[in-house]
Amino acid sequence: MKFLAAAIISTGIAFSASAHADAPSTAVEGAVKRGEYIFHAAGCGGCHTHPKAKDKPLAGGHPFKTPYGVFYSPNITPDPKHGIGKWSERDFVKAVRHGVSPNGKPYFPVFPYTSYARMTERDAKDLFAYVKTRKAIAEPDKPHDLKWPFGYRFPLWGWQLLFFDQGAFKPDPKKSAAWNRGAYLTALGHCAECHSPRNFLGAIDKEKRFAGTAQAPDGGSVPNITQDKETGIGKWSAGAITDLLSSGMMADGDFVGGAMADVIDNTTGKLTKDDLQAMVTYLKSLPPIRHKVSKKN
Repeated sequence: MKFLAAAIISTGIAFSASAHADAPSTAVEGAVKRGEYIFHAAGCGGCHTHPKAKDKPLAGGHPFKTPYGVFYSPNITPDPKHGIGKWSERDFVKAVRHGVSPNGKPYFPVFPYTSYARMTERDAKDLFAYVKTRKAIAEPDKPHDLKWPFGYRFPLWGWQLLFFDQGAFKPDPKKSAAWNRGAYLTALGHCAECHSPRNFLGAIDKEKRFAGTAQAPDGGSVPNITQDKETGIGKWSAGAITDLLSSGMMADGDFVGGAMADVIDNTTGKLTKDDLQAMVTYLKSLPPIRHKVSKKN
């Protein structure tokens, strides 16, 4: 009996130890899986991969043309020299949610941390867990090609003080769960960053948020997606918007191209049906803004 009791106790201890040993691995796997979804929702793959070097995912070099010059996305693979392989989780969260690099320098707002600031800390940590599992690629960053004096970083502290509202997304208790989820996903997808005109300092014009702009990063124009029926998408049904976000097909049967096609391939096309419908719920609630996008805007 004593032997049997000892065997049972030993087995119990071994089982308990095994369960505790597996727990961290299970937790990491869960974080990576959640982080993969956040990765797609935030559009990381499209921005950090050069369109002509898709065999080097997340190795950077994607050009973004702006009135201030051309910005190139950095390498965010786990490469220790050219990527973020030496970054800590804290470094990553600070960069994504606060717009500050590990060496304490502010980022140019072409990196949409002004939208990523709404990301919850858990989602940011899960995103880091996923990015760490990607293939390390030893590709050096391409220097930005900016007009004078926009290449200096020290004025960015003032820019952030004036235009950067920090803080994670806070659900509106007066709104539905779908609306709040849609608002959060729209922030992660940084839709306003592309679909809004900017002032001369490069900050979003809050009075015309989501109302479109003629100064798209790819040199084209971005449409008004507010509920204005003449210059926006006020006449679009919820189903038509969902179809566009999921497949790229517009109401007339044609398909979107350019940067939006990349967004659908890398971001909205990878979201669940419920999340797409939540985004549509939020977009349909945007107040109408009369703003016809043209090269003069």
